[in-house]
Amino acid sequence: MANDTAILESTGTLTRAQLADLGWELKPEGLCQDDTCVIVPDRGALVGDAGFDLVILAELLDRPVAIDSESGLSAMGADRGRRRSALIDLVAPDFALPDLDGGLTALSDHRSKKRLLVAFSSW
Repeated sequence: MANDTAILESTGTLTRAQLADLGWELKPEGLCQDDTCVIVPDRGALVGDAGFDLVILAELLDRPVAIDSESGLSAMGADRGRRRSALIDLVAPDFALPDLDGGLTALSDHRSKKRLLVAFSSW
């Protein structure tokens, strides 16, 4: 899979280029990534004048999605199988987040170290 998770500059729709950046392409047989295709029962709901509907795309790919219209950002998580596998294996998938200095820090940057991840939200 090209990307397990993605942070996108989007407010709920994706361009064809953004869809390709995620590793997917809309073909006559459905949404395809390499040799895997997902049937699209209602293309009209998925693709509109503004682009690909991110919520419908996430549902088709069995991924969670969060859209923040105010910031113009959206996040799409890994599919259910990968999330379940991570819980069973107790192995966190690699991800990168901004640090206090404005750079990106990845979980993999701290291999062989004990880590404590604290997540919170102001809303």
